[in-house]
Amino acid sequence: MERDVSKQPSDVRKTIERVISAGERAVEELIKVAEEEIITGKPNDELAADRLKNAAATKKLAIFDAFEILQRIENEREK
Repeated sequence: MERDVSKQPSDVRKTIERVISAGERAVEELIKVAEEEIITGKPNDELAADRLKNAAATKKLAIFDAFEILQRIENEREK
């Protein structure tokens, strides 16, 4: 579904730009999540393994979400 952005009303284009800007900010927040330490302090062995597993899954999701958002932003800018 291709659309010519240059023929869109200016208010629609402004909204698209705001969404793109929000997406860029979201990517920055997802990067912060991916960069956070997984385990800090003295880990309890029982909790450490569970936290490690959950944190790793969260980081993976954050990275994939960031790439997906960046791809969508790139697609919108190419229109």
